[in-house]
Amino acid sequence: MSLRQWFERNGDRRYIMFGGKGGLGKTTFSAATAYWLARQGHRVLVFSVDPQASLSDIFERDIFGKGAVKIVDNLWAQEIDADSNIKAYQQEVRKKIVDMYGFEHIPEEIEQYIQAASAEPAMEESAIFDAVVDIVVKGDYDYYIYDLVPLGHALYYLSMAKVYDEWINRITQLREQMREHEEMVARIKRQKVTEEDQILHELQYIKGRINQSSSILTDKERTAFFFVVVPEQMIILDTEKATELFSRFDVPIAGYVVNRVLPEELARQRVPPYLQNRLAVQSHYLEQIKHTFGDRLVGSVPELERDVTGLPMIEKLAAIMYGDGRG
Repeated sequence: MSLRQWFERNGDRRYIMFGGKGGLGKTTFSAATAYWLARQGHRVLVFSVDPQASLSDIFERDIFGKGAVKIVDNLWAQEIDADSNIKAYQQEVRKKIVDMYGFEHIPEEIEQYIQAASAEPAMEESAIFDAVVDIVVKGDYDYYIYDLVPLGHALYYLSMAKVYDEWINRITQLREQMREHEEMVARIKRQKVTEEDQILHELQYIKGRINQSSSILTDKERTAFFFVVVPEQMIILDTEKATELFSRFDVPIAGYVVNRVLPEELARQRVPPYLQNRLAVQSHYLEQIKHTFGDRLVGSVPELERDVTGLPMIEKLAAIMYGDGRG
């Protein structure tokens, strides 16, 4: 089944993700897919959750941190500024501490903790995925095309989401038990029942955000994840391992797209020995890819003459991936 056929048969999948090792073509595939879907008349947002994002380079527009920027009719692009999200989160934490405990200003030791926590690697992933929730829940678009962070970061976030969720569940249970005890004591002493537990409320809010963001990646009804792979041994092995790990976290893997395939007709031409050797090695790994991923292969993209930047090249790539690029 081709990529085009997949989209025609899976109209309910509106969260489309391209992932894989860094530098394999995730961003260009995301841009081309968004362009093609926009040409079909759908409102599409392509956005990057990769701190090393290059959508600005591909579209040749300055879009970093500027929200959704219109590229062409029906197509918007966005690069999330994680640093700004972290700073906004810091300010939100400060405000909640001041409101909750009645401080006139944040105590120095708490400020130091906030700064230290924001420097944690997990904070960047959390800030980015929190921004994803804000984007998606608005429902402004028909399709959301994700240019994902590299595999390791995505897996780390998924695993931490489960850890956070279990931890918050436990803390929430303890807070609820404490409240029941406080209310019982208040009734015995005929005192006013304890006011709403702000800490419990905050924990439940955090838990809801975590569940929202992680559930986007695991929604089997609306989400599709495509691996980008190239005909190289280490990439094939890494993709196999990532497939197994993603499956454990219930990520709905829709298929695999092979990128940077040297044209077969080169083998029938007089080419330098170096290129002949590359073609022979590629042929071996293409067979390995077919054997490993089988009927889940949904596309093959040749090595292009230059980098995919600018709308003409995006349109060309979309035509290769989806047919004539129009529908």
